[in-house]
Amino acid sequence: MDAISVIRTKRDRGRLTDAQIDWVIDAYTRGEVADEQMSSLAMAILLNGMDRAEIARWTAAMIKSGERMDFSSLPVPTSDKHSTGGVGDKITLPLAPLVAACGAAVPQLSGRGLGHTGGTLDKLESIPGWRALLSNDEMMDVLRNVGSVICAAGDGLAPADKKLYALRDVTGTVEAIPLIASSIMSKKIAEGTGSLVLDVKVGSGAFMKNLADARELASTMVGLGTDHGVKTVALLTDMSTPLGLTAGNALEVRESVEVLAGGGPADVVELTIALAREMLVAAGLPDADPAKALADGSAMDHWRRMIIAQGGDPDAALPVAREQHVVTAAESGILTKLDAYAVGVSAWRLGAGRARKEDPVQFGAGIELHAKPGDTVTAGQPLMTLHTDTPEKFDYALQALEGAADYAPAGTEFTANPIVLDRIS
Repeated sequence: MDAISVIRTKRDRGRLTDAQIDWVIDAYTRGEVADEQMSSLAMAILLNGMDRAEIARWTAAMIKSGERMDFSSLPVPTSDKHSTGGVGDKITLPLAPLVAACGAAVPQLSGRGLGHTGGTLDKLESIPGWRALLSNDEMMDVLRNVGSVICAAGDGLAPADKKLYALRDVTGTVEAIPLIASSIMSKKIAEGTGSLVLDVKVGSGAFMKNLADARELASTMVGLGTDHGVKTVALLTDMSTPLGLTAGNALEVRESVEVLAGGGPADVVELTIALAREMLVAAGLPDADPAKALADGSAMDHWRRMIIAQGGDPDAALPVAREQHVVTAAESGILTKLDAYAVGVSAWRLGAGRARKEDPVQFGAGIELHAKPGDTVTAGQPLMTLHTDTPEKFDYALQALEGAADYAPAGTEFTANPIVLDRIS
């Protein structure tokens, strides 16, 4: 076979055969298919789609490209969570230690930022000394001793996905449902977790802009997990507005610690507890109470132990950007919209994300929100603060925020979207 024939098949809206899929994934992993060729195929998949059988075979080929992990030796059940990506989505940080404090083991393999959405590993790497790269033995040790681990997928776990994940970020193909589903599920199935809860984001700041697309993605992933023996459920959650009050690496770590300390924004707390309950039920621990574990400090204790176990200092000062710029409210009244996509792009332009897969991120860069939809504001009051080490980025970041906020006269009735929009199992 050859890459050009495979590309042409999908370009011309044909169906890839099992043999074509197996060959192209294997050849790309070995370097026989070049990045520019896989970029072309990924774009063809984005534009023309894949049927259910193609996605299943693509996922199986990704799993087959590497090793599979086994957590059966652990004395407690395992459960994991994956988010499809959003703005201000720091939920993994408080969630993993919270679920561990309730009696399940959480082997959380996470990724870096994709496009305008932040990456869990980028956030945690703002903690001095913290390591994302662990060997399989190190990962098992942290799980046994702490109960939760957040780390990068090792080179041996779905290596085809590791290459393709970074490529999608810089080629405009992140949003392809077949590639999202196969990327997530190949890693999670190969990871070996016993159960999985998917947080599928919906709205302007998500890759799925509407409920119909989100349901399609969620149903595809739930089916892939179930077919491979992993108990899988999905929550569809709102991403029309940023989660919490921060978007950016170190800023989101600070907010996550506030949640673990019993505070933090209400929407972050609500979603963290909702996902924790789903994970615990899926793991066979329906009587565990995550709200109690937040209140009594046990979740914070697990957080500190997890950070220390991965070389980090939970008491160290986090990076702070050298420059700030305050954006003020344009009108007085009720803030009715704060567009998540606009905030995400602005934070990315400030340095919180990367334009090329090899680019570094600024740990202190990002956006701090001072109001959310439903709040009453006065013209001229601070609406958000932009943070960056490179002030020449401010103008470009501000362009992304044009039209991001809408207002209504004071007294106007306003109802925010619920955090959890639907559940698919």
